[in-house]
Amino acid sequence: MNPEDLQLLVTRTMPFGKYKGRILADLPGDYLRWFVRDGVPKGEIGRLLNLMHEIDHNGLIDLLKPLRHAS
Repeated sequence: MNPEDLQLLVTRTMPFGKYKGRILADLPGDYLRWFVRDGVPKGEIGRLLNLMHEIDHNGLIDLLKPLRHAS
């Protein structure tokens, strides 16, 4: 994991789909699980969605709180 990716999770928005425009860290767990199950896009957005899924799945969402306040 790249530490800068954590900052991207609280600043980057979903570029397409049902939650277009929503911050990646705010995507619902069900949506993240759907991507992981059916296939995440290639590239940066896919890497970030996978990371967000891992954070959500393991109950580590509080790790992002300090980054939200810093952005």
